Amino acid sequence: MSNTSNQAPIAKRVHHLAIEVRDMEKSIAFYREFFGLRLTERHPAGEVEAIPVELTFLRLGENHHDLVLAHNPNKAYRDPEPGDAVAGLPGFHHFAMEYADRAAWETQLERAREMGVEIVRGPIVHSPWHERGEGSWGENESFYVLDPDGHRIELFCDMATVDPLGAYIDAYGKLIEGPTAVEI
Repeated sequence: MSNTSNQAPIAKRVHHLAIEVRDMEKSIAFYREFFGLRLTERHPAGEVEAIPVELTFLRLGENHHDLVLAHNPNKAYRDPEPGDAVAGLPGFHHFAMEYADRAAWETQLERAREMGVEIVRGPIVHSPWHERGEGSWGENESFYVLDPDGHRIELFCDMATVDPLGAYIDAYGKLIEGPTAVEI
């Protein structure tokens, strides 16, 4: 993959995520009530022949959708089992919701506690270099919750950036001494 004359163009960003859910109503309620997502569209399974699943499009702001919930009415869903963590098909580990600043993130952390949303990890600082870091990577502060189907969601703030030379710059513009990006 070192042929630079035929490199793929770099995508603008990772945009949205579509996740499969067992109970559409319960999932819609969770994402609307806890995250404040708004309903853009909802379509029954088979409305378009090539799409045999029910789809719900949710948004945070002006994008048509940031999250899509999919439910297959012809699928026999089951509850997660302890063995799923060590055997089965690959899935995704987590997805993340970024908060504009630390105050907004702290407000959502408090809302999680008030609403009884289980925090399954954190709050933590992902960093082996930050004085409060717990040794993991990512250079941000976060906590994790599970949605009604057990999808792991990271809620974070203060993500570091990578400058053109590969240096890590914290959310407040300070150089993080030591690490550099593997690829520049």
